[in-house]
Amino acid sequence: MAEAGRGKTRRDSKRRVLRPGESIRADGKYQYKYHIDGKPHFVYSWKLEPTDKLPLGKKPCLSLRELEKQVNSDLDRLINITDGNMTVCELVDRYLKTKTGVRQSTRTGYVTVQRILAKEPFGQKKIRSIKTSDAKLFLIKLQQEDGKSYSSIHNIRGVLRPAFQMAVDDDILVKNPFGFQLAGVVVNDSVTREAISREQMRKFLKFVHDDVVYCKYYEVVYILFHTGIRISEFCGLTLKDIDLEGRTVNIDHQLQRTCDMRYIIEETKTDAGKRKIPITEDVAMMFQAIIEDREPPKMEKVIDGHTGFLFYDDDGYPLVAMHWQHRFNRMVGRYNDIYRVQMPNITPHVCRHTYCSNMAKSGMNPKTLQYLMGHSDISVTMNVYTHISFDDAEEELKRMEEFRKAQAEIEKKNDAKAVSQKMFKVV
Repeated sequence: MAEAGRGKTRRDSKRRVLRPGESIRADGKYQYKYHIDGKPHFVYSWKLEPTDKLPLGKKPCLSLRELEKQVNSDLDRLINITDGNMTVCELVDRYLKTKTGVRQSTRTGYVTVQRILAKEPFGQKKIRSIKTSDAKLFLIKLQQEDGKSYSSIHNIRGVLRPAFQMAVDDDILVKNPFGFQLAGVVVNDSVTREAISREQMRKFLKFVHDDVVYCKYYEVVYILFHTGIRISEFCGLTLKDIDLEGRTVNIDHQLQRTCDMRYIIEETKTDAGKRKIPITEDVAMMFQAIIEDREPPKMEKVIDGHTGFLFYDDDGYPLVAMHWQHRFNRMVGRYNDIYRVQMPNITPHVCRHTYCSNMAKSGMNPKTLQYLMGHSDISVTMNVYTHISFDDAEEELKRMEEFRKAQAEIEKKNDAKAVSQKMFKVV
């Protein structure tokens, strides 16, 4: 702990009692001695009290008592030596204990960050020794030496920054070393998951439909491309969620598998994710085909009160997002082995993005599209419109011009009809 030095009662030349830690040097300058981690530190002044006169020729300065007040305020308010000796890993563990009620996917992300820090020398450093430059160099090292992706570094910093802020709020640290913008420190080399074109979607669907191995997944691929639902939402669908007669699908939960291989039902990603979406006739036919071909296990698994899932693995457990991710990887790989013109990476999320993009290009009202996608923020939906290209803009202008000409033609005919009727009345 920090504490002021102690000594016998002493007085200055004006007979004023000097407090513990205060003394006068041979040159007449006052000094105050205090300790941090057993090491002595000093502050000096030519004045003991603010009202003292400054010796002739000396530069203006704060009095020793004012300096003492600053030092002790800093020690009491900002420096907790015991807690400051905790390591980065210990701080992160402490911070994550305060994060209760988070989703399982978020919890899994926290565990990943903890494992990374446990292997890094940075994780064993005392938090009081971490400077802003140390924080920046650590993130740069993760990218340049360890090959971590921008998104991974973003997630790691997403835990470290609030953890260190907690230490600041607890008066353990003076400043958050991670309180800087990530841009400019590490290179954003992440690849945006773009939607594929309608032509690419058509070719990929045809390939899956015709392939002797992957044709059994055709209905799923078609549904994902034509509904835009999240893959975890699709995996969570049960027979009672699908109304073929009313052509609706109820989405109010998602299926997840935890890092310790537990199957759980969670709420949708956002509150807006809870929705009932209408489906087209062809999508309804795909669901009907899945239901007709469905081979339930000998004993239907019940996951948090839900049963009757659409697909199961060999052990009788419902398929999760990872299963479909692997299947999409194999399908794209097979396509690219056959055709010279390569297909870009297609994932279940690319299907979702493609649906959103196609609906935007078709002129769907953004609020309607927001509802169908289950976006909590309209800005997420509107970002899809930023992906519209010159060709899309050109096509939209042509469509508007054709609409304008059609309207003008109708108005022209109406005017001619009105003139004719007027002439008939006159006659």
